[in-house]
Amino acid sequence: MQRTIRLTPDKVQKFVNVTSRCDFDIDIFYNRYIVDAKSFLGVYGLDFSRPLTVSYQGYNAELEELLKQYAIAS
Repeated sequence: MQRTIRLTPDKVQKFVNVTSRCDFDIDIFYNRYIVDAKSFLGVYGLDFSRPLTVSYQGYNAELEELLKQYAIAS
């Protein structure tokens, strides 16, 4: 599953905390950069001025709620 979100530097800690509690892999990427969404330094190093795509295979209610909050309106 893929979701497009917008992050800000102050939201990174909460995002990483939630993804770290998931028992499946989660990647976050834009253009050619792909990082592990459970890595604080990896996520913090991304360009927050761009929409970011979160890719994962699994379900976690807390993650789904967080992604809904950070989603970009289509």
